Amino acid sequence: MPMLKTARTAVHTGDCREALQRLAGECAHLVLTDPPYFLDGLDNNWSKGNQGKGDSTRNCAIGGLPAGMKFDPGQSRAFQKFLAPVAEQLLRVLKPGGFALMFSAPRLAHRAAVALEDVGFEIRDQYAWRYTKRAQFKAFTLSHFVERRALPEREKSRIIESLGGRRTPQLRPQFESIIVAQKPRAGTFVDNWLEHETGLVDASQSLDGNVPSTVMTVEKDDKSVENTHLTPKPVALIEHLIRLFTKPGHVILDPFLGSGTTCVAAKRTDRIGIGIEINPAYAKIARQRVKEVSK
Repeated sequence: MPMLKTARTAVHTGDCREALQRLAGECAHLVLTDPPYFLDGLDNNWSKGNQGKGDSTRNCAIGGLPAGMKFDPGQSRAFQKFLAPVAEQLLRVLKPGGFALMFSAPRLAHRAAVALEDVGFEIRDQYAWRYTKRAQFKAFTLSHFVERRALPEREKSRIIESLGGRRTPQLRPQFESIIVAQKPRAGTFVDNWLEHETGLVDASQSLDGNVPSTVMTVEKDDKSVENTHLTPKPVALIEHLIRLFTKPGHVILDPFLGSGTTCVAAKRTDRIGIGIEINPAYAKIARQRVKEVSK
C-alpha cells in the first residue's frame, strides 16, 4: 500500500481503519477528531448499513428514529468496539506525549475514553464545548401514547394529568464532550518536549482573555449552502485547540474529517493538516474548503 504523505495539508478519501495503516509511525503531533455517531448511513452497530443509498450526506436516522433518540445500551458498547482498532492506530502514529482530542456525544464519551485507554492512552481530562445558540429540545410528550391505549377516556385523562406534562429525559443540548487522551511520554515532560515537541500546552492561548479553561464557549458557525455536513465544528474552536496543543509546522491528524474543519483550521494556523474521510461528498467539500483558505 502506498504511504500517505504528511508534507502538506491534504484530504484523503477512504476508511480510516485502512488508511491509518499507511501513515508512518510517530508522524503526528496531535489527533483532533469527531467520530461519527448516528451519521452517514451507519447502523445501530456502527456498521456501514445503508451507506451509499440515496443522499448519504443527509442520512441521519437509525431504525426509523431521529439521530441519537434510540437509547439502547448496546449502542455505546458497539461504539467502543468500532473505535478500538482506530484508537490502536492513533497510538501508533502519534509522537510520544502527543494528545488525541476526541469529540463525543456526552452519553458516549465514556466509551470513547475506554477505547482509547484500553490501547495504551492515558485519559488526562475531559473538556466541554459549550454553545448557547438555540438547539432542538428533543424531549417527547407522552400524552399521545396514552391516547392510543385501549382505556376509558376518563382513565386516559387521569393518567395524562398524573404525568403533569413530563417528557422523556432529553434536555436541550448545550455542550459536547471532548476526551483528552495522551500517548505516554518518553521520559520527563521536559525531555519529551525537547525530543518531540509534544506533551505540553501553550497556556498563553485564550478564548476569552483568561487562562485556558476546560469549558470552551464558542458558537456554532452559520450553516453554509455549500457545506451539507450535519455537524460541522466551529473553525474558531478547532483553531484554539490546535494552538493550545501544538506549534506552527506541526502535523494535525483527523481520521474522521467530515467537511474538513480540522484541515482548514490547521492551514489557517500554519500547521499541516492530514484528513481522512470515508464519504466522497464530504471529502470533496473538505478539499474545496482547504483550497479556499489560501485565497
